[in-house]
Amino acid sequence: MRIYIIRHADPDYERDTITAAGHLEAEALARRIAAERAARLYCSPLQRAQHTMAYTRTLTGLPCETQPWLSEIRGWDVPDNRGGTIAPWNVDGEIIRGAKPYPTRDTWTRMEPFSGEVFEQGFAELKRQSDAFMEASGYRREGGKYRILRENDDKLAVFCHMGFGLAWLAHLLEIPLPLVWSGFWLPPSSVTTILLDARSEEWAVPRCLGAGDVSHLYEAGLPVSRQGIIANFS
Repeated sequence: MRIYIIRHADPDYERDTITAAGHLEAEALARRIAAERAARLYCSPLQRAQHTMAYTRTLTGLPCETQPWLSEIRGWDVPDNRGGTIAPWNVDGEIIRGAKPYPTRDTWTRMEPFSGEVFEQGFAELKRQSDAFMEASGYRREGGKYRILRENDDKLAVFCHMGFGLAWLAHLLEIPLPLVWSGFWLPPSSVTTILLDARSEEWAVPRCLGAGDVSHLYEAGLPVSRQGIIANFS
């Protein structure tokens, strides 16, 4: 099984939709997902994800299942150096990399600025929802690996958000979440591919085949910035 973790296209956060450039991204993305022959579509209930997904649904004719747990992470903000707050995935990397000892997957919720129940409980709930999703798809998590209940070659396209996508990636790959926040970037409309790699008849382990890929934008002839979003759109 493969999972495509897809960030929504270029956002208009104020209106919770996508921009004119985002619609072009979503069109190019739809052609890519159709070519990948996705079997099922899942989507966050937030409109910027829904509007991105709609192009793929129209092109493929596949129905889409909206699942609330795919929404962007909220309420995990941390203080910034100007008296305000920022999303935890925007904390400067040097702060995270400067912490000693390095966080582990079991200890990161005890390191500043990520200590507290909101992170511990919030991530625990994300893991619970992920494990239920994976088991319904044929793979039951036991420890850090997945027992194969129903081996399949299904391809699942999941339309979601950057903060959520990074947190889910950390759980699937057993990487401490702050290190994923500081080390990965998911551009708008990007595709992160996870393979449930089965080396035996009993077990599968998630492997990341590509993170934050926006090759579909280049193939569509769209100008792309270093951050992976359409540049100079007028």
